[in-house]
Amino acid sequence: MKSTKTKSISDYIATFPLKTRAVLKRLRAAIKSTAPKATERISYGIPTFDLDGKRFIYFAGWTSHVSIYPVTPGITKVLKGKIALYRGGKGTLKFSLAKPLPMSLIRRIVTARAREMRAS
Repeated sequence: MKSTKTKSISDYIATFPLKTRAVLKRLRAAIKSTAPKATERISYGIPTFDLDGKRFIYFAGWTSHVSIYPVTPGITKVLKGKIALYRGGKGTLKFSLAKPLPMSLIRRIVTARAREMRAS
């Protein structure tokens, strides 16, 4: 991940090489289309979506992958077997830049996170 003091998600994405930018744009679009009421901002130096006034989901670009955070108990409960391949740590999912993004899985992650937040 690049150290950046960007003020918008578009500015953040623009700091990456072309291939990474394309993947980050697809990831952003998938989150936005799946959770259209979520709002965007930069938090902790990375793209963040808020839902109902609370931090909802983060994503970030790296040299060889993009990541989604957090992997919460609700996401794990609903998608455990589906996300196992992408686990990059306790609260992180990593998607290799060398492979296409699993868009249907990403939409399911966003949906599971939204349900979890609204249930709490």
